[in-house]
Amino acid sequence: MIGRTIMVALLFGTAALAQPNTTFVPMPPGTTVQKQLVALDGLAHDQWQAVVSKKVAGSGNGREFYQWYLSIYAPRAGAYRIRYQSPRNGGPLERVAQAAGAKMWFPVQDLKLVGAAQLMRKHYEQLIVSSHAMAADCGSATVSVFTTGMAGRAAPAVTVTNPCELRATIVNQPDGPVLELHGPYYAGDAAMCCPTKAKATAVLSYRHGKWSETPNYFKVEGGTAGR
Repeated sequence: MIGRTIMVALLFGTAALAQPNTTFVPMPPGTTVQKQLVALDGLAHDQWQAVVSKKVAGSGNGREFYQWYLSIYAPRAGAYRIRYQSPRNGGPLERVAQAAGAKMWFPVQDLKLVGAAQLMRKHYEQLIVSSHAMAADCGSATVSVFTTGMAGRAAPAVTVTNPCELRATIVNQPDGPVLELHGPYYAGDAAMCCPTKAKATAVLSYRHGKWSETPNYFKVEGGTAGR
């Protein structure tokens, strides 16, 4: 039995051995779209869980408009208890609002969990999230990396933004995982219709205590140091 347990751990990692209580306090708003386990407290501890959900904000002209939510829970006292929720506690999501005199709600949103990776420190994972919001033109895209902040709560470690589109992929390198960022590159004087480089790729990494992007195509903003 011990040998079999070890084999399961080797094949599937710590997530296979984790037996998370699926009681969420409070429950995610609306309909659940996606879930992701993430070892924000370290691989030796119980995993946190991120939940993407959405709730109808209104409807008009045969179309439904949604408020999206990102809820990040920590295993505490026999249940998953909320430690961060967007938009309530901040980004990457915004609160949608009805347009004046119209049955439309903006910004139009979506959000996706990219995955979990040890970007900042061995044995501690961070949560990677991509989102998009549009009120006019092509909107704005954001990649957010969450870690643990003050008082054991989740907080953004770094955010990367770009007009129109921005995608992230976790890539393993010899000195540790990094994020590959993909999207159009706009120089300072470029119009939204005409990117300077339509398909640009940059690498976001955390080395020697700081975040760096190579080449510097997209806007990077630091958050909490975390772990």
